[in-house]
Amino acid sequence: MQVKEVYVSAPGKAILHGEHAVVHGKVALAVSLNLRTYMRLEANTTGKVSLNLPNIDIFMSWDLSELRKLVPYFRDAELVRILRDFVGIANGNSDTCNMATLAFLYIYLSLFALSELPSLTVSVWSELPTGAGLGSSAAYSVCVAAALLCASGVIPAPLKEWDHTSRWCQEDLELINSWAFKGEIIIHGNPSGVDNAVGTWGEVPRSTKVLVARVKDKINKFPSIMTPVLDSVDAISCTCEKVLSEMTSEPITGEHYNILEELIDINQHHLNVMGVGHPTLDTVCRVTLARGLHSKLTGAGGGGCGVTLLRPETDSSVVQSTIQDLRDCGFDCWETSIGGAGVQQHSPAAVKQDILDILNQY
Repeated sequence: MQVKEVYVSAPGKAILHGEHAVVHGKVALAVSLNLRTYMRLEANTTGKVSLNLPNIDIFMSWDLSELRKLVPYFRDAELVRILRDFVGIANGNSDTCNMATLAFLYIYLSLFALSELPSLTVSVWSELPTGAGLGSSAAYSVCVAAALLCASGVIPAPLKEWDHTSRWCQEDLELINSWAFKGEIIIHGNPSGVDNAVGTWGEVPRSTKVLVARVKDKINKFPSIMTPVLDSVDAISCTCEKVLSEMTSEPITGEHYNILEELIDINQHHLNVMGVGHPTLDTVCRVTLARGLHSKLTGAGGGGCGVTLLRPETDSSVVQSTIQDLRDCGFDCWETSIGGAGVQQHSPAAVKQDILDILNQY
């Protein structure tokens, strides 16, 4: 194995605008979050491969002697099915926890099958909630891909002795992204590729794929009504992208935030018109608006997650009061920022101490 120990992290994602209009050729705007998934890969001499995912209570270990029996199938189109049988996952059981295990084994065997399978331990800890539409599985897949590509020597470790954090070159990032996408296919079946792209490159990419049946049904039923709604959503995404771009190159003004708030409100109404809203999201919008804040759903809708914009001048007491109001309604809250870096390699000193402690205990 080319490296004895590697720490990597990748960000989650949120869709600011364009959910559900995107499949009809409209723009969707996805952004990276500074909530990240962290992974530690360490070589060992136990003769085992261990995968520890304490966030979702997965602690798996396989003898190399058993894994070697799978090597002849690494180019087989049926490898995923073979791995299902190996792990003992029944057909039709696509639980995310099981799929995360399969994705790891698939990438591990694919990258090391032509060399000696290494004995190693992989531990993962995420700041992202699972199943909330914030890209937790993609951040995991990106970390798995980056760490195993480094360990196999397919790409070099970018971190120099004097660095705390470093990123790969464009060519290596493209390879990481392609393997992460394979992991996402195993986990989700038919992913758009947006989440792993955000996890790999970070910042603010566009998306042009995703489909929700009920939106399509409404468009087919009321084309003259719904087409202008989709056009409006497209314009919202493009306008938001323009404003965010201005905010990176010009002095940020209150008007920038005024526009972002108005776009959030308009898009949330559109999403309700499209039929992908939910009473819980209406509650989030009502609770935050009572504190002068603006919210909308992000992702698939029908529940899930919402995003609330915080202006820089928003007093911390307002933020804390809003969080408490939302928790009183049964919601979980995460405070984050957007546009952070994509996948990175870290020195141990660059990993938050509490996360480092978790990763190092396995």
